[in-house]
Amino acid sequence: MAGRAYSQPTTLKLRNTNMTTHLIPTQNTLREPIRRAMIDLLNQQLADVLDLGLQAKQAHWNVKGPHFIGLHELFDKVAEELEEFTDDMAERAVELGGVALGTIQIVSKKSGLSAYPLNLASGQKHVAALSGALAKFGTTTRAAIDSAAKAGDADTADLFTEVSRGVDKLLWMVEAHVQPKD
Repeated sequence: MAGRAYSQPTTLKLRNTNMTTHLIPTQNTLREPIRRAMIDLLNQQLADVLDLGLQAKQAHWNVKGPHFIGLHELFDKVAEELEEFTDDMAERAVELGGVALGTIQIVSKKSGLSAYPLNLASGQKHVAALSGALAKFGTTTRAAIDSAAKAGDADTADLFTEVSRGVDKLLWMVEAHVQPKD
């Protein structure tokens, strides 16, 4: 591939981990500082969405009560949809020349979500806990949209916009189980 310029590998120090990663040479025309910032942002959101998906599975596995089957299936649907967002974020980080950091060790160190309570059984308590986690992730995702747009990466901002819309829909579906009835 004569005549093509590749960016040189660069060490990226990651917050809250004992790991470093090298940027992979790419012909992506985003400037390297933008790519590095976006990879960091994507990996932070990746840690959060992986944590959130596991929280949805925790609710799915442990829900009890009169609305068991509906909530059991809903929580599984939430986990499945979050998995799609997970893949999109991880792949975007790699597209930019980074490494997707999706191991449980990274997630446990980097997730900004509160720990899911392990002593819940009732559907209403799982709905409340998962709603809170979805809302928190929605908030950080909207902030990620703004960060990506300000950095000049419209594609990553667009990805986060899609995630935000999806998470808002999931929040609506989960919260509907605790909202007042007329």
